[in-house]
Amino acid sequence: MDLKESYTNVRFRSLKIMECLEIEDYVPQAIDFVSPPKWNLGHTTWFFEEFILSQFKPGYKKFHPVYDYLFNSYYNEKGDRVARTNRGALSRPTVKEVIAYRKAIDSVMQEFISEDIPNECKQLIILGIHHEQQHQELFFTDLKYTWSLNPLYPGYSEIAFVEDIEVQKIDWINVDEGIYTIGHQGEGFCFDNELGSHKVFLQDFSIRDNLVTNAEFIEFILDYGYKNYIFWHEEGWAWINQNQMEMPMYWIVQDNEYFQYTLAGLKKINPNHILTHISYYEAYAFAEWKNCKLPTEFEWEVASDRLSWGDRWEWTSSSYLPYPGFTKNMAAGEYNGKFMVNQQVLRGSSVVTPAGHSRKTYRNFFHPQIGYQFNGIRLVKK
Repeated sequence: MDLKESYTNVRFRSLKIMECLEIEDYVPQAIDFVSPPKWNLGHTTWFFEEFILSQFKPGYKKFHPVYDYLFNSYYNEKGDRVARTNRGALSRPTVKEVIAYRKAIDSVMQEFISEDIPNECKQLIILGIHHEQQHQELFFTDLKYTWSLNPLYPGYSEIAFVEDIEVQKIDWINVDEGIYTIGHQGEGFCFDNELGSHKVFLQDFSIRDNLVTNAEFIEFILDYGYKNYIFWHEEGWAWINQNQMEMPMYWIVQDNEYFQYTLAGLKKINPNHILTHISYYEAYAFAEWKNCKLPTEFEWEVASDRLSWGDRWEWTSSSYLPYPGFTKNMAAGEYNGKFMVNQQVLRGSSVVTPAGHSRKTYRNFFHPQIGYQFNGIRLVKK
C-alpha cells in the first residue's frame, strides 16, 4: 500500500467509525482524560496541517487562524492551547465546520503526497497516520466512558460486545534465563519510545498464556480483595478508598448478579470472558492475591511470540522510562518523551486497536489509576 492510499484509508476510517453517532454525541466531554469525537476529528486534521503542510508546502496558508489554539493537544512549542478540560465546551466550530476542515486539508494533502516530497516529510506523514490510528482507538474508549454515565446505557452497535472473548483453558509458558534483545529492530514503522534496541538479562520465569477472567476476579471481590490493604500499594489503597471502589470500572450489581456496561449496552457478565477495564492498582492487587506478579515489559516482549495476545492492552510492572540512547522526536513536537514519568507500561493491543497498528515492541502507557482503556491482566509466577 503506497503512502497516499494509507493516508486516504486512515482518514476515511475516522469518519466511518463515527457514522452511527448523533450530532449530540460529538461534543460532550465527561472527564478530563477523555476527548469529544469532534475535537479528535479536528486535532488529527490539525496534526497534518501543522507538521506537514505548514512546514513543507511552500506558500501554504492556514485554514483558520484560531484552529492552532483549538486543536493543539500537548505540543508546547506550537504555542498556547485550549485547556484539556474545556474541549467539550467548544460548541463552535460546529461538527459540519470541522468535517469541512478535514475535507479541505485532505484535498491539499492528497495532492501534496503525489508530489516529490523529501523523506523527512514522508516519515512525518507516516507518523501522522499512526497518530490518527491512536485517536481511532481513543474514540472507542472515550465514547464508552461518556456513554457509561448515561442511565439509558446507549450502545454503539449490537455487535460491539467487545468483552465477549472467552478463555477456554489456562496454560503456563516457561522462559529460560538468558540475555535477550529488547526494542524495535529492522525496517517498518515504530514510535520513538520503541527505539534504543538493547540487551537485558532475565531470570527464568513462567508466564500465563491466557489473561485473567471475570470469574477469577469475582473470586477476588468475594474474598474481600477490595477490603484487605495487604494486597495493595499504599497509593492504590488510598485511591480505592477515596473513590469507594468495590469492583472494576463499568461493573454494577443488579438483583445480586454482576453486569457491565459495554459498547453494545448493559450486559450480564459471563464468568469465562476476559476481564477488562482494570487500573494498574487493581491489577497489582489481584496479582498479589493470587501470589503472582505482573510481568515486566521485558518479560512480556521476550515471551510474546509464544503468547496469545491482542485482545487487551496488558499492564506490566514496568515504569514508563526511556530506552538507552533515547532522544525526543522534536520534529513532531516532543512526541513521547515528555510523558516518561509516573506512568506504567502496557503491552500488546486491544479489540479496538486498528488493524496493522500493533507489534510486540509497542509501548503504551497510562497513569496507574486509569482503567478506561480496554486492558487486562496477565500473571507471572513469583
